[in-house]
Amino acid sequence: MNPKTLWRIAVHICAEAEEAVAELFTSLFGRAASSYSDLETGLSTVTVYFEQPARLTATKRSELALGFKRIRECGLNVGNPKISVKKMPRQDWAESWKKHFRPIEVGSKLLIKPSWSKRRAKKRQATIILDPGLSFGTGQHPTTEYCLREVVRRRKSGTEAAFLDIGTGSGILAIAAARLGYGPIEAFDFDAEAVRVASANASRNRLSNKIHFFEQDVLRFPRTGGKYSVICANLISSLLIEVRDRILARLSDEGTVIVAGILREEFEKVRRAYEEAGFELIKCGARKEWRSGTFAWR
Repeated sequence: MNPKTLWRIAVHICAEAEEAVAELFTSLFGRAASSYSDLETGLSTVTVYFEQPARLTATKRSELALGFKRIRECGLNVGNPKISVKKMPRQDWAESWKKHFRPIEVGSKLLIKPSWSKRRAKKRQATIILDPGLSFGTGQHPTTEYCLREVVRRRKSGTEAAFLDIGTGSGILAIAAARLGYGPIEAFDFDAEAVRVASANASRNRLSNKIHFFEQDVLRFPRTGGKYSVICANLISSLLIEVRDRILARLSDEGTVIVAGILREEFEKVRRAYEEAGFELIKCGARKEWRSGTFAWR
């Protein structure tokens, strides 16, 4: 296998459905999707990358078709999705991301930027260097942005606060938590490539000794073990409901759980599920078709 070669599965869709389709790709292909919009054509491209030959099976095409149908039923214009599979040089992929990944500020506390950016942090602003990987989250997606802001908000100085990041992707939330003084910090993902990328990003930020990354299926995450002050779960709504009890079993008595990755029309189902478990919604955020929330014990 040529390490300089990647395989890309991509789809061109209307811009308004970009984030919903990115979530669909992430769910079906088991790795975070990347996306960008072309202002001239009004179309967006959503992609997932693989280091081994990739192909679309009949089953996967059927699942994608059902996903597009569901997104349309939510009132979003997908357009006429055209899916392609292409082999491409890794360098082409890397250079394309330099055009689309810009520095992100999370209030006055955090600056997230790629290694090629010359942007300087403000006074007392922690910096995170984060380059895209094949499985990643850069902080630009509305749900990731909400999680980042809540991770900042929930950090109380002078106190210990254990942190758990479920579905870590690039490790961005765990790395932000380490920069803000949380600890101990654990983060997992079911995708081995995501764990590798997250670990590499932590190492680049000299935080390897502060975060424990590991491979884990959330459906099998143990209900017993250490408790966390803050748990962040950026997952699809059905999964957030299915693993609710596993998540809440690991939350401390005074803890909060941040949930994201939820389409607006599905948020009430998630809210009801967590309220039935004895929680109340203490913070909510909505942007475009996405809604996220923070819950605490009643």
